[in-house]
Amino acid sequence: IYQCDWSSDVCSSDLQNNSLGSGFIISTDGFILTNAHVVEAADEINVKLNDKREFKAKVIGSDKRTDIALIKIEAAGLPAVKFGDPNKLKVGEWVIAIGSPFGFENTVTAGIVSAKGRSLPQENFVPFIQTDAAVNPGNSGGPLFNMRGEVVGINSQIYSRTGGFMGLSFSIPIDVANDIATQLKTAGRVTRGRIGVVIQPVTRELAESFGLPKPAGALVSSVEKGSPAEKAGVEVGDVITKFAGKDVNSSEDLPRIVGGTKPGSKAQMQLMRNKATKEVTVVVGEMPDDTKTAQRQPRGKPGVKPPSEQLSKLGMTLSEPTAEQRKELKITGGILVDDAQGPAARAGIRRGDIILAVNNQDVKSLEQFTQLMGQFEKGKIVAMLVRRGANALYIPFRIE
Repeated sequence: IYQCDWSSDVCSSDLQNNSLGSGFIISTDGFILTNAHVVEAADEINVKLNDKREFKAKVIGSDKRTDIALIKIEAAGLPAVKFGDPNKLKVGEWVIAIGSPFGFENTVTAGIVSAKGRSLPQENFVPFIQTDAAVNPGNSGGPLFNMRGEVVGINSQIYSRTGGFMGLSFSIPIDVANDIATQLKTAGRVTRGRIGVVIQPVTRELAESFGLPKPAGALVSSVEKGSPAEKAGVEVGDVITKFAGKDVNSSEDLPRIVGGTKPGSKAQMQLMRNKATKEVTVVVGEMPDDTKTAQRQPRGKPGVKPPSEQLSKLGMTLSEPTAEQRKELKITGGILVDDAQGPAARAGIRRGDIILAVNNQDVKSLEQFTQLMGQFEKGKIVAMLVRRGANALYIPFRIE
């Protein structure tokens, strides 16, 4: 089980060297589902069944993004689990987890479904089932059963500040796991769709600034050059509300829906632009394999000309980037935040940010920005498009 203290952003996996985990048989001919982190970097995998028989297993495939692995043992006539429908699970319903916590084999713990569709930090493709069934290191990859004896999830993570159970367990829904297992079995790898946008949640303040009826959808803060989204006509500031016929109620929904769409297929996308609904057709691309790319974070430099000007009402000290900075950041306009205090700091604006637009109006100079902000009445919420490092995001800013 991954033990995560999200307040400190520290995670550790199961036992090192002799890793211990759980799993369950999904077919009579020996296919077994478990967690990817259980078999990761394993030189040898030993599977011990409930009847004490032991087998050597081979990895058919694994997917780090969902933490799913499919392994195989050479056996026949094995008992296989039955799958349930995690979509029919109700919050408050009883569930049972089976595994080998700390090496105690065939341990059964019970609890209830605490929440559904949980999004966890750095987990974009799994709508986790949260339970309070006791889960500990060694439970990794074990099944989560409903009261009808059907597997509805795979126990994968816990929230812990001690390394042990603290009442928060997270399971991968079995329909997500089964889809991954099918791809691993047939192709040996998992393909996912992508459209090439950076998105962020639509908060109540942003919804007000964009004139949206409610805070829902995924706000596009950046569109990758040459991406399927750019070719389809998606623009920065669009709010994606539906993709391939499925509602995008929150920003967490979009990666899951797009990721589950077959690369190369055409999908209808509904979005809000300037308070109007627009339909576009996008040809879904394919997500590349997991790679870690270090991104340099550009910083503001001292001595920027023209001299900084203090906009006291906004709590920001601003200046225009030098030609060198514009070239480095690949921008033609925008203004540099040299300091942020008061209203600006409370809104989340930081020193080194580049303000690119206000309510989707491009900011070209310090003078134009000052005039633009002067048009808004006190109490008005505006959406500032800010470049921060290699990314862009919208920040709701209330005029005080």
